[in-house]
Amino acid sequence: MRVIERVDEMRQWAEAERRAARRIVLVPTMGALHEGHLSLVREGKKSGERLVASLFVNSAQFAPNEDLAAYPRDFERDREMLEKEKVDILFHPAAAEMYPEGYQTYVDVEKLGPLLCGEFRPGHFRGVATVVAKLFNIARPHAAIFGEKDYQQIQVIRRIAKDLNFDVDVVGYPTVREKDGLAMSSRNVYLNQQERAAALSLSRSLKQAESLVRQGERESKRIVAAVRAEIEEEPLARIEYARVCDTETLEEVATVEGAAVLVLAVRLGKARLIDNTTLKP
Repeated sequence: MRVIERVDEMRQWAEAERRAARRIVLVPTMGALHEGHLSLVREGKKSGERLVASLFVNSAQFAPNEDLAAYPRDFERDREMLEKEKVDILFHPAAAEMYPEGYQTYVDVEKLGPLLCGEFRPGHFRGVATVVAKLFNIARPHAAIFGEKDYQQIQVIRRIAKDLNFDVDVVGYPTVREKDGLAMSSRNVYLNQQERAAALSLSRSLKQAESLVRQGERESKRIVAAVRAEIEEEPLARIEYARVCDTETLEEVATVEGAAVLVLAVRLGKARLIDNTTLKP
């Protein structure tokens, strides 16, 4: 595995691979890797001839009061994990490479960005959209793979790929869970033992919602009420939002007519956890 730290070197490698007609797949990460990330890498290796994993803790997507300084970092551990998976390129730029002095250009997705997580993390998706657009330009992938746990993020990235004419196939990969149902997340390391147990209320609530829809429930407010009741049984859990939304626009829907997505954001101690499930009548 080759580690590339400079933008110009990464672009040169990508251009050479494209000239050789080799398919490049990108898996963007912020490090603190877990089995969810590795599943994306394995999927990427199946669908392309060259696999690029990026590792960059993107300051632009953190608000001033968020966990940028505390975000878990262990480059050597992450590097070893990716090397074992036979990743071709680890792109690991410094902040000054991605945002050099004088930098002032950002990508803002006007309708999708302010919804859901955007309400509670102003500017977050502006940072996400900007760094992903830069990675698409730098690594020149034919496809990029993202975990579906970050459902809103995927919809934002699909929108920028379409609106800005990136010739990139944005692929969603199903959420990878622990054996007890907790969605894998780098921020799970923030949970203490009691918070970790309480976090299982998220996946339990999603299963309850799925069961209600299978039984014929179509009213979003009743589904959300059941979800909130399940999570609120855990005194450590603080719900930011629980909503049933259109799968593409992410606007709330009153009833589940076709497919809809149930999205959650819940705080447990220092951790802010998100999860989702698709509801199909």
